[in-house]
Amino acid sequence: MESEAQGRTIARARLKFLEGSEPPTPVVPESVRDSWKRSKLLGIGIDEVVVPYRPDYDRESHLMRAAAPVLDRLEQTLAGSDVCVIVTDRKGWVRDRRVGEARLMAHLDRVHLAPGFSYAEQFVGTNGIGVALEERRSSVVLGAEHFNERLQKVSCAASPIRDPISGRVAGTMNLTCWNGPASSLMAALAQESADDIERVMYEISTSYERALLEAFRQATHYGDRPVLCIGDDLLLANAAAAERLTGDDHRLLREASAELGHAPRTRRRVRLTGGTSALVRCRRVDSRAGVAGYLLDLVFDDGPPAEASTGAAGTRSSGGPGAAADAGPRALPGLAGADPAWNTASRTAVRCARERVPLLIYGEAGTGKSALARAAHAFTGAASAPAVLDAADPRYRAEALGSGGDSGPDALPDALRAAPAGPGRALVLRHLDAVAPAQASAVAEALTAAAARGTWIVGTLGPAPEVPDSLLRRFVEAVTVPPLRHRLADLPALAECLLRRTGAGVECSPDVLPLLRRQNWPGNVGQLESVLRKAAAGRRTYRVEPRDLPPSLHTVGHRSLSAWETAERDTLVEALLDAGGNKLLAAQRLGISRTTIYRKMRAYGITLPTPR
Repeated sequence: MESEAQGRTIARARLKFLEGSEPPTPVVPESVRDSWKRSKLLGIGIDEVVVPYRPDYDRESHLMRAAAPVLDRLEQTLAGSDVCVIVTDRKGWVRDRRVGEARLMAHLDRVHLAPGFSYAEQFVGTNGIGVALEERRSSVVLGAEHFNERLQKVSCAASPIRDPISGRVAGTMNLTCWNGPASSLMAALAQESADDIERVMYEISTSYERALLEAFRQATHYGDRPVLCIGDDLLLANAAAAERLTGDDHRLLREASAELGHAPRTRRRVRLTGGTSALVRCRRVDSRAGVAGYLLDLVFDDGPPAEASTGAAGTRSSGGPGAAADAGPRALPGLAGADPAWNTASRTAVRCARERVPLLIYGEAGTGKSALARAAHAFTGAASAPAVLDAADPRYRAEALGSGGDSGPDALPDALRAAPAGPGRALVLRHLDAVAPAQASAVAEALTAAAARGTWIVGTLGPAPEVPDSLLRRFVEAVTVPPLRHRLADLPALAECLLRRTGAGVECSPDVLPLLRRQNWPGNVGQLESVLRKAAAGRRTYRVEPRDLPPSLHTVGHRSLSAWETAERDTLVEALLDAGGNKLLAAQRLGISRTTIYRKMRAYGITLPTPR
């Protein structure tokens, strides 16, 4: 009863504060009072939870590796309880959520306290996660102390997780439950769990550091060649490398190592600051806790960039048509873009196609991995298109044994052996990560046999897959195709290229490009092509206008919507477009007030041009 009375007192204090009164000091905790003030200044809503959504994040980060065993233990201990355990990163993005009874989980889904959403104070207002991150100390926010009314059914306790090596806040451990007597006991458990994660982070860090130091010691024990060792929070350079590299060079090499480290014996020429370049040989360094980092051997080129690159056998290429153009952007047939990362991927693909170097192409779904392989093959002057097989095809799955027809564990190796092979041919195996372990050896042998006959071998797979080493060893070089959200400057060229494929002579209105640029494009170029094709097919004029785009592109923010919310959002967008952006006219046609229109537009992030 005492806690209920206290909750009512705090609720009254909050209402008076929202009306302009200063919250009473004895009633409202200082941390909550300060957070209310920040939330009010930020203009946080009190009846709608509108938070950004970012589904792409590193699930194998240092923080999440350390948190996993702690969360596993808590999940077993708290099974069946009404407590939900949540880990966020240092910016408040929810990275994992465990346990909690069904009713609580459903409520947290409704308020978007789920993986991929941000619960930073700047978006949600006063809450345990946001306050802990703002004040860099443990926080407890009970029921009515939340700034947003939709969060007041629960209480939460959060403690910062600090990197034990750097001392910086790496994230938070948060416990959330329904309001009640047990809520005040969560703070101790949250702090204890955060301490456990920090301990595991230290163990992992020291394992990483030991592996990197040992690799660096071995590489520099003999000779004085430039060597660089790169980890998440560690960079080691011997004197020969340190005297030649700047801080910007370190950044360039760190980015290159993340790409080069996917396949064994990888190498690439990297353009450094000041106009010089270096041939980088990269080796991944593993530890007991996982990938520790990368060891880079550098060969500096003090003259103009070499025209030839080192091939699979360690010899320079013999020139030939286009061999001197490796340093410049590649205008590949049917593709478009001038983004530096895209140009790097294009140059590497063309060189590997010309020198018949087996290539592994990483990238998210829809980025154009197979299209890049086809274009690079065509660029070499090949008369035939590549043979493309998909390891994810149900016919090639090992578990299809006994289903009849061409299915079974030998179906994929047999298909690879049957593909056209020889000089001037290319073989692309999509979704390499879908190859079952039982098939890996046979598939690797089939790829090796094709390469021995002069076929260019290409494999494609996602950003962080699990692939048997026997398959990875068949590829000498690796390259990553950047996601569309990282190359938005290429949107005009991409839109023109994709619309050209429709064959209808359609172009984009200038008002369309800003709408395309603000999207996250989780489906990448494939999604963009689908949107533009539908818009071109349904256009009302000679070009694609904003009104031809789907309603989802007229919104900002990427939170998940229910079927009801999606229908409501689409109805609002269509009414606003039909009314030329006039909110009053749209409200009258929908039979609702203009105030409701404005509130719904803010809730769904709808933005439209002002009426002309």
